[in-house]
Amino acid sequence: MKKPPPGLIIAAPASGSGKTVLTLGLLRHFQRGGLAVAPFKTGPDYIDAAYLGAAAGRDCVNLDGWAMRPATLAGLIAGLEADSDLIIGEGVMGLFDGASVGGGSDGASDGGTSDGAGSTADLAALTGWPVILVIDARGMAASAAVVARGFADHRDDITLAGIIFNRVGGGRHAETLRDACEAAGCPPVLGCVPRHASLSLAERHLGLVQATEQEGLARYIENAADLVAEHIDTAALKGLVVSGAAAGGDPAPPLPPLGQHMAVARDEAFAFAYPWLLEAWRRAGSELSFFSPLADEAPDERADAVYLPGGYPELHAGRLAANGAFLAGLMRAAGRQAVVYGECGGYMVLGQALIDGEGAGHAMAGLLPHTTAFAEPRLHLGYRRLTLTAEGPLGAAGAGFRGHEFHYATQTAGDGAQPLFQAADAAGRHLSPMGAVVGPVMGSFAHLVDRCDD
Repeated sequence: MKKPPPGLIIAAPASGSGKTVLTLGLLRHFQRGGLAVAPFKTGPDYIDAAYLGAAAGRDCVNLDGWAMRPATLAGLIAGLEADSDLIIGEGVMGLFDGASVGGGSDGASDGGTSDGAGSTADLAALTGWPVILVIDARGMAASAAVVARGFADHRDDITLAGIIFNRVGGGRHAETLRDACEAAGCPPVLGCVPRHASLSLAERHLGLVQATEQEGLARYIENAADLVAEHIDTAALKGLVVSGAAAGGDPAPPLPPLGQHMAVARDEAFAFAYPWLLEAWRRAGSELSFFSPLADEAPDERADAVYLPGGYPELHAGRLAANGAFLAGLMRAAGRQAVVYGECGGYMVLGQALIDGEGAGHAMAGLLPHTTAFAEPRLHLGYRRLTLTAEGPLGAAGAGFRGHEFHYATQTAGDGAQPLFQAADAAGRHLSPMGAVVGPVMGSFAHLVDRCDD
């Protein structure tokens, strides 16, 4: 049996440490060296994954230890291993942060050993891939070694193989950091990367501005690779990577195909569709066609299902409301009893209206009875356990799923619709029912990640 390609995980003590920029730089650096590099993102994030895919020149997969069944993880890892020389992934939040507190990806794991929280550490333990820890050194000198040593010693089922200090103030600062780590017996320091304000990325309310909207993204990624090459010992880093346990199997799609021919909305307003899920639907025999609501395109008239993924319809509400061909196409699809399914942003567009941040109302498709509003934004964030309330395209009544909710919209109660899901948070605490079903039209604020067996 062919030995799996080696891999590693770029992690950090906390969000904002700079691991995304350095992961982008490492992916492009090794790609420039002639390696086929396979990227992954820990957790359910769509936006960072798109950046990682752009840097590696291939689609990025998500590996989610909380939301995915073992068979799904194994199949995705097998796909990473199939045609790559090196696997590099980015962690989520802090190394030990998972879903066990707070009901979502913003919660913190209570540490020690794997607790099923879906943390980056849990994924490292599962795969055997070593961790490279990125520490933001601003405001620290010798104390940074205590952080590094503490993270290295916290769990004995993972390997913290190296340290990269980020946002280092200068040569003297770097020398202090290296000397302190050597004295403390820390893992090797692989680099001291100076402050790089020119490599900051624009953000908005759900995280980074989407990769497709970033001007000069290709040049940005090349600059990140140059930074990595200059300040990180990439040869030493590559020498630390190891092959994980070989993953086997090609499981059934995480989610059942909604039809034999699925029309999928795809543009800047509807970008949150996992490429690996679309590919799984293709492998299951579904034909996929794509259309742009922002370009006033209607779904293919031959489609027996329409999928409206999440994204940023709230930034384009006026334009979408004026796109008659798109909205009429949704109406025709529902009229011929095609499945019309919307997640988060897609769910908003299926409702009666969307009220933007300035309080202006925009008429939407009117296929579901709710209205969503951003005039008084409220954060909804966390993993979700979801149970179907009735038989439908997603499965039988009582079928279970795991997913994620992340938005700032509020929703008016709509009459005449059955909820799509009964819902609970990651800890199993009951939440209000989610979503709505009217005939062949359905949706919710949840982004589904996988079926579940519990």
